[in-house]
Amino acid sequence: MKNLFFVMLMLFLSANCFAQKGLISYDDIKYLLHNNLNHADTFLVAKGYLITQSRNDKKNRKYTQTLQGGTHNNIGIRLDGKRLFIEIETNELSQYTIIRESIAQYLIKDGMVADIQSYAVKDLGNIYITVNDTAPYDPMRKDYDIQVVGDKHIIIYN
Repeated sequence: MKNLFFVMLMLFLSANCFAQKGLISYDDIKYLLHNNLNHADTFLVAKGYLITQSRNDKKNRKYTQTLQGGTHNNIGIRLDGKRLFIEIETNELSQYTIIRESIAQYLIKDGMVADIQSYAVKDLGNIYITVNDTAPYDPMRKDYDIQVVGDKHIIIYN
């Protein structure tokens, strides 16, 4: 009986770990904002993303990952001076949920202007989330556009 319980517990924990492997959380965003683009490449490739665009002259990077169920995550990282800007485009509800839940404990202020949810997050910056219907319309899916603007005190060195 103990062996059966142990095996079931291990299966549950391993399934939980693999389910969120490609999703980005508060800690991941914080790591990306504090490190240079080469660290972002290594980190996101380790999470299972593919580099779709890498332009060193313009300091832009784009990453994509196809998740189970036909959903996707697209991440765009832009270096502007010494500040990094992150944009996550996804139609995975779990990605939207994990970001909202992981920033909840660090939230300074949240608001809603038009259709944009805005969050001021301690030690991170501002996060803007836009939720739109998919094209073609599917009542079970939404498109989530998550933009992260790092705090002005967070700078990186290449």
